[in-house]
Amino acid sequence: MRVLAGVLLVVWLALGGFTGPYAGKLSEVAENDSSAFLPNSAESTQVAELQKKFQRTNAIPAIVVVERSGGLTDEDRKFLADRGKGFQASPVIPAPNDKDAAQIVVLLDPSKEVRDSVVQLRDGARGAPAGLTVLVTGPAAQVADLVEAFGGIDGLLLIVAGAVVALILLVVYRSPLLPVVVLVSAVFALGLASFVVYLLAKNDVLALNGQSQGILSILVFGAATDYALLLVSRFREELRDTEDKYTAIRTAWRGTIEPIAASAGTVILGVLCLLFSDLDSNKGLGPVAAIGIGAALLTTMTFLPATLALIGRGAFWPFSPKLGSPHPETTGLWGRVAGLVRRRPRAIWIVTALVLLAGAAFLPQLKASGTAQSDVFLTEVESVAGQEVLSRHFPGGTGSPTVIIAPEGRTAEVLAKSKVDGVADVRPSGTADGLVRIEATLKDAPDSDAAVATVERIRAAVHGIDDTKVGGQTATLLDTRTTSEHDRLLIIPIVLVVIFLVLALLLRSLLAPLLLIATVVLSFAATMGVSALVFNHVFDFPGSDPVVPLFGFVFLVALGIDYNIFLMTRVREETQRLGTVEGTLRGLSLTGGVITSAGVVLAATFAALAVLPILFLTQIAFIVAFGVLLDTLLVRSLLVPALSVDIGGRIWWPSKLR
Repeated sequence: MRVLAGVLLVVWLALGGFTGPYAGKLSEVAENDSSAFLPNSAESTQVAELQKKFQRTNAIPAIVVVERSGGLTDEDRKFLADRGKGFQASPVIPAPNDKDAAQIVVLLDPSKEVRDSVVQLRDGARGAPAGLTVLVTGPAAQVADLVEAFGGIDGLLLIVAGAVVALILLVVYRSPLLPVVVLVSAVFALGLASFVVYLLAKNDVLALNGQSQGILSILVFGAATDYALLLVSRFREELRDTEDKYTAIRTAWRGTIEPIAASAGTVILGVLCLLFSDLDSNKGLGPVAAIGIGAALLTTMTFLPATLALIGRGAFWPFSPKLGSPHPETTGLWGRVAGLVRRRPRAIWIVTALVLLAGAAFLPQLKASGTAQSDVFLTEVESVAGQEVLSRHFPGGTGSPTVIIAPEGRTAEVLAKSKVDGVADVRPSGTADGLVRIEATLKDAPDSDAAVATVERIRAAVHGIDDTKVGGQTATLLDTRTTSEHDRLLIIPIVLVVIFLVLALLLRSLLAPLLLIATVVLSFAATMGVSALVFNHVFDFPGSDPVVPLFGFVFLVALGIDYNIFLMTRVREETQRLGTVEGTLRGLSLTGGVITSAGVVLAATFAALAVLPILFLTQIAFIVAFGVLLDTLLVRSLLVPALSVDIGGRIWWPSKLR
């Protein structure tokens, strides 16, 4: 055993040294352009493909806008024109209704780094005449600002997550060494996962974006720590009954491999259900998250036990468990909670269910129909400020027109019908292969709800004209929202079926899995209801992306089932000796502390996502953190044990276990 542990330790040290740097390289292969994630069947995707007939490159527009109260000077206009030198840029375009603003549209080469080109444009503003406001906005600037916002993933996010995990472990185990061992295990898991994801993304096997990258880091840290807590707790328990540290770790490993593997398998299968999504960004998150969970499982069940075997009781210094010492789990807080469940099981599960239903009642208030792309940022960014200046002086869609591809012979008809409410100007911009390209400039900002509504009106007006299609930036936003709503209706039932099958195989029961899933779904509904209240009335968020409820569901149901798996596998083990009622109470007593610690760790690590100033990640951070705590402290601690005690041996139906 000592030799095996030593070999595993050496292998992981070498592997960790090789794969570790890849956690900082994921940004190199991340793609943050939302148009790249739509399926080929989306109308805006088809338009983007057809546009290749009309242009040689897929240039990305950036808009340089200048503003001076009281009117622009000749020096201001010359300065603006100079900003376009070296780029493919339009002439200076003055504001149509006043003399206070002007703009140029700069087409950036997509073969070069967009962020670098935008930075070059913005750096040129430093020499602006005094009193002139110069801003770079448009699609290219939004991409650059997203890349900048996600830049914290490689540094700040990991530092915050690591510090939070270390602090919680220090409080739980009061040992200076154990947190280091667990964190090293999590770092090795993240390095391995990052290496695999990097290779797959670099070779276009999966799509990686900043959101998936951030979730990967947090998920690996949280899952690796959760699994480590379960193994460490069982190891400490065995050390009180076993003198030999190798025997203790072997027994602990055997006792935890089933629930940890089942937990990891449930999460992996749950997130892989995202492969049924039509959005490539969702499809990419599925395998990315699955790889992260797999890496966390591998390190927890190989590197961690090897290290614990070599360190032994010293891992818990200065409060090392002594042979023959009492098990505090059965006499402390969780022993008292088990006693409460024993006395009033029915009252407890009814009251907790009513509390959850009260939270779920606010679910209809969740605004998840989408937000403007400018609302993605929670801090002030130049692309948003520039769009506000544009909207004050120009039609909002200037520089980001809606594109209509129609048969050339129907040009006049399409032009007439596309002049719907919300369109400032519409005109042909080229012909090719019997098709005409028509550009419609919208009155509203291209990422606004009003612009989306205008595109819907354009499509309704022109879709009857042969095979006319409508695309562009706003149409891409509309198609992304529509696809996300479709994904939500498709994937949620699939996740529920998959998790039910896993639980049925694990617990050898049909009734218990149904009850567990029902409790977690109720917890999810309550979480989303409370989230709606917080988002609307505390943070005053403008709304949520349609994918937020889907991601919240996948993570909360999969991770919420985790804690029920940890509990119910131990309950089943104890039931075989003591019967269902006593087995449930003992299982609750023994696992209460470690599962609660695991829930707090996972909630805290997901909460760390909020350090990135992105609306989507902040909302996911709150939803998962609050939901995990709700599952840990209410569902797993009271609702599930009380139901199990009240129902008794029938909960294992059709198994004969009683």
